[in-house]
Amino acid sequence: MRSVRIAEMLAALSLTTDLAAGVPFEKGLRTCVVATAFAESLLGADPVTLRVVFETALLRSIGCTSFAPELAAIFGDDVAFQAALKTLDPGDEAMFAAQLRDFGHWAGADAPRLARTLVEVLPTVGVEAMRNGCEAGRALGGGLGLRSDSIRALDDVYERWDGRGIPDGRAGEDLSLATRVIHLAEQAVLAHAVGGLTGAVSEIRRRGGRHLDPHLVEVFCADPGAALAPLEHPDAIAAVLAVEPVPHITVASDALPRLCAVLARLVDLKSQWLLGHSEHVAALAAGAGKLAGLDAAAVVELRCAALLHDLGRVGVPSSIWDRPGPLGIAEMERVRMHTYWTQRVLDRVPALAHLAPIASAHHERADGTGYHRGDSSTQLPLAARILAAADTFAALTEPRAHRAAFDPQAAAELLMKEADDGTLDRQSCALVIEAAGQPRPRQGLPAGLTEREVEVLCLAARGLRNREIAERLRISDRTVGHHLAHIYNKTGRRTRAGVAVFAMEHGLLP
Repeated sequence: MRSVRIAEMLAALSLTTDLAAGVPFEKGLRTCVVATAFAESLLGADPVTLRVVFETALLRSIGCTSFAPELAAIFGDDVAFQAALKTLDPGDEAMFAAQLRDFGHWAGADAPRLARTLVEVLPTVGVEAMRNGCEAGRALGGGLGLRSDSIRALDDVYERWDGRGIPDGRAGEDLSLATRVIHLAEQAVLAHAVGGLTGAVSEIRRRGGRHLDPHLVEVFCADPGAALAPLEHPDAIAAVLAVEPVPHITVASDALPRLCAVLARLVDLKSQWLLGHSEHVAALAAGAGKLAGLDAAAVVELRCAALLHDLGRVGVPSSIWDRPGPLGIAEMERVRMHTYWTQRVLDRVPALAHLAPIASAHHERADGTGYHRGDSSTQLPLAARILAAADTFAALTEPRAHRAAFDPQAAAELLMKEADDGTLDRQSCALVIEAAGQPRPRQGLPAGLTEREVEVLCLAARGLRNREIAERLRISDRTVGHHLAHIYNKTGRRTRAGVAVFAMEHGLLP
């Protein structure tokens, strides 16, 4: 039985979070290679520390979608905001003032207001965002079977050596060594991309003793060429796989759907309207694949492709996905690019490249009017046609910002209309409708939750505040508060992103 290297799944996750954070593609991979090589060659780190550095570097931004809708509501473009956040340095007053003058450039004339808003909300909304990110990171990272100390290190990714980070203001050696190494490696990689070796050294020196551990800065600046030598490797994926500490961690191939589900949940956190969508699509597609007579291996491949079909969605601002009205031409062009980025991520990862043609074809249409390749039904395999129908049916039966969910019968009628119009494959639509069947009664609820608590949890996961939940369920604010307290105690989660991941893990959404 073919095995899967966990490092390849982490590489796919890193590429996906690069898109979500608006940083150069493969930045996370290059950070991992530099951090791991630096820890091994220049620090002489022990094997356990090396493994933690390697894993945490690839996981570094795993929580980046957890607060995307809220950031988009405040700053307009959560992707551009996160890109700016990577280099903001509140520990250097002169530099921070210069950065604020450029902050919000994506908003044009509204940029000065966004800069003022950033300063106002950083101590409050910033902390809330990071707490969501940390908890989502722990929940998602735990599903990948990694070391517990790698997961714990995620709590430090936005902390600083000088204690001016968030969410807890930890400082100095209270921060894990792995995270301190990654902080240095990330800033070196970002600065090197702009100013080469000289620019990297200058930036690392400037941040020493404030953002970065001064001892690590001394080690880096003593031989920066050696520290950054891994960036010369022409293939970032191959470089990551080469520096992975031995023994390489692998799992049997039958674990692949479980690992793909973790990436699916990261993607679905991008919008309150998408929670659970990828796993919904995967269940429909796999069911339709079985009805079509695909063999067991082909059904598993289809399920995995369906779980990963929306990876590229994270690179589009949440404000676009959550828009209640029509999109403009420029916004639609950004939407159309998400299938390209799904293909690009999967193509780069050896363990997942075989899924790229199916996963990236979910918006192709039988008459050739789809995107991003414009393939027609004669060019699409059955699995891709099934996935397109499953994605459409799932979206119809889920609520969106601009409409309520259709009931299954109405969704089936709309799906078959697409087939009649020649945009979707008729056979695939019929298979998906049959696979949808009738809703089954829930076989018990997770964590001892009651039916009412599940209702409250699902609404809270979608971002509704206590008063909005109370109005929706026709109960008092106080009762909602009691329900949430019970939910937090039973699930062990403490934030909206945390309960959102819990809801997706246990199939409570959509």
